[in-house]
Amino acid sequence: MPIGKDEKAFFVQLGARIAALRKDQGITQVQMAELLKVSQQTITAYEAGRRRMPVSSLPVIARYLGVSIEELIGEPPSAAARKRGPTPKIQQQMERIQQLPKAQQRFVMQMIDTVLAQQGR
Repeated sequence: MPIGKDEKAFFVQLGARIAALRKDQGITQVQMAELLKVSQQTITAYEAGRRRMPVSSLPVIARYLGVSIEELIGEPPSAAARKRGPTPKIQQQMERIQQLPKAQQRFVMQMIDTVLAQQGR
């Protein structure tokens, strides 16, 4: 089913917001694609508004980018969301680490442990 004119405008704006947030945080399309388990070309199509983004992807993307779903879709944030603020960068990084294979997670944790041990001296 083709995308209607109003729907097209919504998806173009949604894609532009996602692209801007992603770029601001130094996240690549490849990283976003891995998160959503789609191809990089699919992310390109989402960001350009050429493809509908599944509704089920919105909470995942919002969490990953540290914004509310309302902000992601262009609605003013609710009072509760405004109080919360964006997800701290360390929390975003931990969520990204959780997406890595177990061997890479262990490596990252070893690196963190090493840095923390050096600080304790």
